[in-house]
Amino acid sequence: MPYAELAGLKLYYERAGNGAPELLLVHGWCCDHTAFQPQFDHFAQSHTVTSVDLRGCGQSDAPEDGYAIGDFADDLAQLCATVGIEKPVVVGHSLGGMIALELGARYPDLPGALVLVDPGPIAPRPDTVEFFRDFAGQLAGPGGEALRREYVHDMGAHDEEIARWIVDLMCKPAQSVAAASIRGTFEWDGREPLARCEMPVLLLRDGIDERTDVHRLLEIKPDLAVGITVGAGHFHQIEVPDQVNAMVERFLALSL
Repeated sequence: MPYAELAGLKLYYERAGNGAPELLLVHGWCCDHTAFQPQFDHFAQSHTVTSVDLRGCGQSDAPEDGYAIGDFADDLAQLCATVGIEKPVVVGHSLGGMIALELGARYPDLPGALVLVDPGPIAPRPDTVEFFRDFAGQLAGPGGEALRREYVHDMGAHDEEIARWIVDLMCKPAQSVAAASIRGTFEWDGREPLARCEMPVLLLRDGIDERTDVHRLLEIKPDLAVGITVGAGHFHQIEVPDQVNAMVERFLALSL
């Protein structure tokens, strides 16, 4: 099995296909590389594709610390250097979208483009920050495991089989990893990283309502490309992969 040996950390990854630009797929909170399986299979037909398990998830090492957004971004930069991934299109879902954005800001010469698939809060309102602060504290408490299962039970999946799969997937990482990763989200503000990203960026949302930040993000980055999927929830790359794949393909054709 392929592992990237970083500084004191082993990250599991899978790589397939051939062709530029390469895609680097970055899963979300408490998930693993299988959360992007439809995209891995599809784009490997015409591109080199790498899908990674973040620290604490899947088959990668789970150290006690290092779960801030910046830590994850540094891991990905080391992964690219170790594996030989050049100018990837970094495709991140949920927490992975936040990590992709931080990676683009910290290492502006590394990504060729970013695709943010329903990312977590990039320009968070004060009430959003407070929610995740409280949530992280509760996750670290004695009832944390039950709270996590309840939280991930309703991720918007319309298909009950997919909904059950999401719950099982997101309850696998250690509870300490789940809590630490959530702490990293409320300690991070993506407005400044977004403003620093000069590479093309595509934002994919599963809809627009009072919780979404599309309009605020367009004020920060007016050239931000935005796509909205139909008939899916937060895991729309799993529920409606054809829609997501088509929009990513079009974005790459126009931007690179």
